[in-house]
Amino acid sequence: MQPKAHILIIEDDPVISEFLQTGLRYEGYQVLFSHSGHEGLILAKNQSVDLIILDITLPDVDGFEICRKIREVGLSMPILMLTVKKEVADRVKGLDSGADDYLTKPFSFDELLARIRALLRRSGHASENKLLSYAGITLNVETREVQIEGTPIELTPTEFSLLELFLRHPRRVFTREILLNRALGYDYDGGTNIIDVHISHLRNKLGKSRSKLIKTVYGVGYSFNPENAS
Repeated sequence: MQPKAHILIIEDDPVISEFLQTGLRYEGYQVLFSHSGHEGLILAKNQSVDLIILDITLPDVDGFEICRKIREVGLSMPILMLTVKKEVADRVKGLDSGADDYLTKPFSFDELLARIRALLRRSGHASENKLLSYAGITLNVETREVQIEGTPIELTPTEFSLLELFLRHPRRVFTREILLNRALGYDYDGGTNIIDVHISHLRNKLGKSRSKLIKTVYGVGYSFNPENAS
């Protein structure tokens, strides 16, 4: 297995920063982070970084300037800019300053991962598995198709996100909070019980025998156990 990329997050919002760090580390990425532009620039210069996630609005200097400085010193790693601005002019400004792509807040974690994978592929970094398979379940990350023993099943975006996470990390126990952030995003302000509903629907779609693959860890959350397949 190829090692996952090293990602530098430059983001001052503690909620988004924690969301990104937790999610990316669960995906196996090596994560560095900074809450300020100047510190982030120092890390970019002095650490081995394969990709940068850069917020435009920072407390000391805006992301456009940091992006320009990164390019001025000859660093070529992909830069994904985060912004709350939807105007075309701001997007153009970000790309002109040296960014490779942008993502508008709020965003889903799945979309973020897709952008990261695409940028890393373009930069020549080894990509992760596109096809995940356990116990007769096959999930295609790119086409977002799921099959059980060759028969397609229809999943909602939330169910797909949960199943992908489980298949990537068999036997790992996920808290409801982690699953909530992964499936519904950092900006979801409802209760964690909604995850129980989505898990129930996913189990039903997997069928009676394979529903046992998703194990309830009482008082904590859920895990995916391939050996439970009958």
